[in-house]
Amino acid sequence: MSQEDNRTSGDGKGRYFVRASVTGKGRASAEMASTAAGDKVRELQRTLYRAAKVDPTRRFHALWDKVHRREVLERAWEGVRKNRGAAGVDGVTLRAAEASGVGKLLDELATELRDGTYRPQPGRRVWIPKAGTTERRPLAIPTVRDRIVQGALKIVIEPVFEADFLPCSFGFRPKRSTHDALQVLVDEAARGRRWVVETDIASCFEEIPWGGLERTLERRICDQPTLKLLRALMRAGVMESGSIEHRRAGTPQGGVISPLLANIYLHQVDVAWTSQGVGVLVRYADDLLVMCRTRTEAERALTQLRELLASVGLRLKGSKTRIVYLREGGEGFDFLGFYHRWVRSRRNRQMQYLARWPSHKAMNHARARLRELTGTDRLAVPTSDVVRSVNRFLHGWVGYFRHGHSWKALASIRWYAMDRLARLYAKRHGRRAMWGRKMVFYLAAEEFPVMPLRGVVVPPWPTRPRRAGAECRR
Repeated sequence: MSQEDNRTSGDGKGRYFVRASVTGKGRASAEMASTAAGDKVRELQRTLYRAAKVDPTRRFHALWDKVHRREVLERAWEGVRKNRGAAGVDGVTLRAAEASGVGKLLDELATELRDGTYRPQPGRRVWIPKAGTTERRPLAIPTVRDRIVQGALKIVIEPVFEADFLPCSFGFRPKRSTHDALQVLVDEAARGRRWVVETDIASCFEEIPWGGLERTLERRICDQPTLKLLRALMRAGVMESGSIEHRRAGTPQGGVISPLLANIYLHQVDVAWTSQGVGVLVRYADDLLVMCRTRTEAERALTQLRELLASVGLRLKGSKTRIVYLREGGEGFDFLGFYHRWVRSRRNRQMQYLARWPSHKAMNHARARLRELTGTDRLAVPTSDVVRSVNRFLHGWVGYFRHGHSWKALASIRWYAMDRLARLYAKRHGRRAMWGRKMVFYLAAEEFPVMPLRGVVVPPWPTRPRRAGAECRR
């Protein structure tokens, strides 16, 4: 009986099982063991959530023993493996970690955490371009070991704070998505809130004050080993060009637990808004929108946002802060990859609504990615492999942007993908692009089966869940 290879697969409900390269009873027992461990972790999270929900003032003092439980570390490893990611400063990749033995790695981490000898390493600093701009976003990539520990810590403390989070927060939360936030915009615009304050928090992940974050954590956690580990992770620093930089603020993007820490800190802004704010706040991590009924309300809301963020040591990004009035023929705004604009229905001229389709940045990003997948460096790659990689990208991109009034944008991207394949095919045969287009469109069903888009668009409607919308077939 061969050893397990630690590959995972989904069951469609957010659960992942370890696949063992064994047959019969061996495979069944491996899947049952993984399922049992997953059930234990889910039950632990439900217990913590219920306890925190029942008593909003309770401070948890017995979390440390749960962080280094084997089933919690196994679940954290599954999440790290699923998200993939590059190596950290130690150069150890996920494949190398698997080759050396995942069980051995988890045992070592459990022992170090239990004995108090675990020390996080600095994150590896990389810079990635922001789509559609010349700016670059800093990422700090932790090592595989540190990502597993951060994942275990997140599993344990997330239910405690999730019990407190408010409905206006959507980013990086379980059972909440970008489309849930986008639906709020459609609903509120239909209710008459057509003055929009558009903004985001400047360098949010890099400027969160550690002192304020620690005080926020201590409102719910009094378990000192857990707090000590959180402090160690925040103070691990980043390494760039061989030198380590120790920052005095921030939860660098790239870490497993960074989005949760940002939500924990920004929760106090959400709470203050419920009692002081004007309009409906929609927050997705550091991206903010406020829907108001009048310009006076919008100006007041913007002032309140500045004051609230200043009180917690943060600030708005001036270049992305503005007030937009939604009217027919007027300007729109970008939010979560979509461009939003107030339009009049072509079929019913009495009807007006908030429409959305992929923004210019999203379109440019899609074209750039397609250029990478069909570049001249892939001339030697088999046609089937190139088409498969293009379809894999289109499947994810279309799966997100189809929930909108996106037919023209999706058709444009599909045509661009076909055109790029035609150019690549023509160069491979030493012919002109026009010949390539004729061949690709003629052979589309056989050699170039690019993902069809007919019937995939789902337009949103006010007060209707996005998944219940009827498909718009063209």
